[in-house]
Order: sequence, then structure tokens, then C-alpha cells
Amino acid sequence: MKLTLYTDYSLRVLMYLGTRAADEKVQIDEISDYYGISKNHLTKVVHHLARLDYIHTVRGRGGGIMLKYKPEDLNVGEIVRNTEDNFYMAECFRPDNECVLTPVCGLKFVLNDALNNYLKTLDQYTLQDILPKALMR
Repeated sequence: MKLTLYTDYSLRVLMYLGTRAADEKVQIDEISDYYGISKNHLTKVVHHLARLDYIHTVRGRGGGIMLKYKPEDLNVGEIVRNTEDNFYMAECFRPDNECVLTPVCGLKFVLNDALNNYLKTLDQYTLQDILPKALMR
């Protein structure tokens, strides 16, 4: 299973914010510079994270972004489910599946089992568990 760049960037933003004081506002430019990621990409990610209610955004002078919850209250599995656009591991997972083997193939069952275990593992961790110690303040 490979995460999309969108989910990767979402996790990076949340991890960066998780290393800051609860009331510390961070600018998108700061995160963009730190990770070497396009500010335009991060702006889209931040907007989505705000819509998902993971972060709080403050506009205007003195504005910025910050986590809305404590890192130990944000579940990694939930974040991944909410930021990935789909979990189509093979053709047979797609709604428009046209694979001729689907009626007799056991691959979908095996891949679905693997996916469920993958997500179950991610569900065991919080944002606090994955915070990079090098960024901690």
C-alpha cells in the first residue's frame, strides 16, 4: 500500500504542528520551507485539514495554523482514511471494475484482508506516537 502525496503532506503538516506549543501559530511558508514542498500544494492540504476539523486557521495579521486537538487525540488511521481519495489496490476494488477474473479470483479477498490489517495497524497509533523528535520544541 502506498500513500498518496496528499496524505503524506497531510501527515507532515500535522506532525509539524504537533511539535509546536498548543497556542503557537505556524505559517504555511514555514512548513513549506522546512519540508521543501510547494506552498500551493500545502495551501490545499491545509484547507482540507481545516475542513476535516484537524486544524484551526487564523487569517490576517498574526494569523497562522495550529492543531485543534492534542496530538494524542488524533488517530493516524483516521487521518489516513480521511485524506486518501481511495483504497483501490487493484482493478477489482474499483466501482467500474472490468476484470474478467473477478467472479473466480481470490486476490480481492487477500488484498482486502491486507488492507484491513494495514488500517488496523495505523489505528493503533496517534499523532503523538509519530512526532519527529528533531522538531520538538
